[in-house]
Amino acid sequence: MAANFAFCSPVRSYKLSRGFGGRLLSIQTLWTRSLYTTGSLTSKDLYWNDRYNENEKQFDKILIANRGEIACRVMKTCQRLGIKTVAVHSDVDSLSVHTRMADERICIGPAPTSQSYLQMEKILDAVKLTGAQAVHPGYGFLSENTKFAAELANIGVQFIGPNSKSIFDMGDKIESKRIATKAGVNMIPGHDGVVENADHCVQLANEIGYPVMIKASAGGGGKGMRIAWSDEETRQAFRLSSQEAKSSFGDDRMLIEKFIDNPRHIEIQVLCDQHGNALWLNERECSIQRRNQKVIEEAPSTFVDPAMRKAMGDQAVQMAKAVGYDSAGTVEFLVNSKKEFFFLEMNTRLQVEHPISECITGIDIVHQMIRSAKGHKLLHKQEDIPVDGWAFECRVYAEDPYKSFGMPSIGRLSRYQEPLHIPNVRCDSGIQEGSEISIYYDPMICKLVTYGTNRIEALDTMKKALDSYVIRGVTHNIPLLRDIITEPKFVAGDITTKYLQQVYPDGFQGKKLSDQETTELVALSSALYISDEIRSRQFTNGSKLQASTDIESKWDLSVNLVNEIYKTTVEKITNGFQVHVGNSTVNIDGQMMFHSPLIETTVDGKPSQLQISKRARGGHYNLRFLGTVFPITVLNNFASEMMKLMPKKKEIDISTVVLAPMPGMLKSVSVEAGQKVGEGQEVCVLEAMKMQNSLTAAKSGVIKKVNYKTGETVSENDVIIELE
Repeated sequence: MAANFAFCSPVRSYKLSRGFGGRLLSIQTLWTRSLYTTGSLTSKDLYWNDRYNENEKQFDKILIANRGEIACRVMKTCQRLGIKTVAVHSDVDSLSVHTRMADERICIGPAPTSQSYLQMEKILDAVKLTGAQAVHPGYGFLSENTKFAAELANIGVQFIGPNSKSIFDMGDKIESKRIATKAGVNMIPGHDGVVENADHCVQLANEIGYPVMIKASAGGGGKGMRIAWSDEETRQAFRLSSQEAKSSFGDDRMLIEKFIDNPRHIEIQVLCDQHGNALWLNERECSIQRRNQKVIEEAPSTFVDPAMRKAMGDQAVQMAKAVGYDSAGTVEFLVNSKKEFFFLEMNTRLQVEHPISECITGIDIVHQMIRSAKGHKLLHKQEDIPVDGWAFECRVYAEDPYKSFGMPSIGRLSRYQEPLHIPNVRCDSGIQEGSEISIYYDPMICKLVTYGTNRIEALDTMKKALDSYVIRGVTHNIPLLRDIITEPKFVAGDITTKYLQQVYPDGFQGKKLSDQETTELVALSSALYISDEIRSRQFTNGSKLQASTDIESKWDLSVNLVNEIYKTTVEKITNGFQVHVGNSTVNIDGQMMFHSPLIETTVDGKPSQLQISKRARGGHYNLRFLGTVFPITVLNNFASEMMKLMPKKKEIDISTVVLAPMPGMLKSVSVEAGQKVGEGQEVCVLEAMKMQNSLTAAKSGVIKKVNYKTGETVSENDVIIELE
């Protein structure tokens, strides 16, 4: 296993400001801690198939016009190659990992992206100030902005990505469809032009036939995109999507096309250079999605056979060559049950899920992007691209998976521990213990990647990694991820973009424990409680206190799990406990230590893992088991009987209020005090992480009070509107 290490390096730190005559002023130079953590997948192991000429010229300094995990990802390749890096950051990101990992850093404005990471002029000023020879945009922000790429060219700085014409042609989904058709790529039926307004959208929807997909002409990442099944839904989808597109991409042009119900979403990674060479690096299966945003990806796909892979790859390369592409990019397809595939869009940037392609091909895609930007030829041929093993990526988000499969959560990471001790695990993250997840940026915590020689091996490693991942301070989606990767349909590879809705029709409710799993958790909880009791009777350096030697060796307990009472008997045995749960006997080997949130034991000879998410008095624990956190109360039998006499807490009626489901900013409030509203009527729109969310009244009534105005920010569960 590779060592995890951190080192100190001099980091030049600037803050962009203007002096007299508009001259740039640098503020300070300081020493700070630069972090570069590697996991069990070392660069040498991971990029075994990466090719370059050791004598070829390379950039001396690269500015990364991004933040978080993708900025760190680019910096890791630069550090491996000996290239100096420059980080740009907002005020609130001044101590973030990516700024401390870079050789130089520059503050470019306040927290809102519109005032910092989307400020093209400030980033161009940073390039001039630091003398960077090239800029890597990562993904999002300015990564697909043609003007930014052109402005860099004007000052003699290389944009590490495709040429601006390719970005323009593919960034406009309407134009990209025309080019794809001309290139002979399979197409989805739809309108070949811009949707003028809501009425025009309804007209086109009826001509195409429901269901339809209404989406932004610019951008991607699931933003500005909605499905409509009726005229009413079409009007609402057009309004919300165009507003979302305007906010996220500064372009509210919309297009409409036939929605292929229940397809797979499979994409092809392409790699091109400035000399007309183009390769496809196999496919990625991206069908597990919520709100058109990917949750889990894998490479290769269980659905794609070699002939289909070649056909999709060839069409992806045709598309790339037709647009004069010269960097890394992704051609996305929708695939039906008959293995017919249709062009969806081309992303002219480094894709979020690129690590799984790196795992199965051995190629450092970021490195090849840098080489191409420098003008070097690709040294691979298509026959040099293998499908070597299997890889999964779970997107670990600060989200509540119990709310629409993931509503953003904010907070500070009070404890954070990545599962890097497990072989064949890669963590692409840009945070650390103490980092804050705010409303201003994407709530991604980490891209957790596992690799194996086959799919089952990679899945088993992912299970161990998710169980070992410690995150405290924010709500996260590991319970959902852990449940998906063990769900029978997913394990069998029987998935589509409707997977979440089909498997969880009532939303995600947490792990449904089998009888055996319930028995194991009850037994572990009992052993944990007794370990806690024994520990509490032991005193360190307490020679003046007479320690009791009369400690029991057998205990009768009551365990409350999901409002069910289980009677257990616990006996202390050598190096563990024997627990009797009903008619079952469970042997637990190993010490339960409380200095770590991870408790690793052996249950009936098999490894078992438990996390203590919360430990309170009175035998109350929140234990994460098989991904899901279970609130558990363990008491002796007398205390359990007394608890039955305690009054129950009354439930609050929330139908008379509209609560904020997540932190965000109110984009609009459409009601006022005294106004009558009907059940399901929209009362406000909340924007969170650049996504527009329509909030509705739970019942008919009269508005009693509106507590917030348009433009104000709210926290999760804030009462926005009250009904009489």
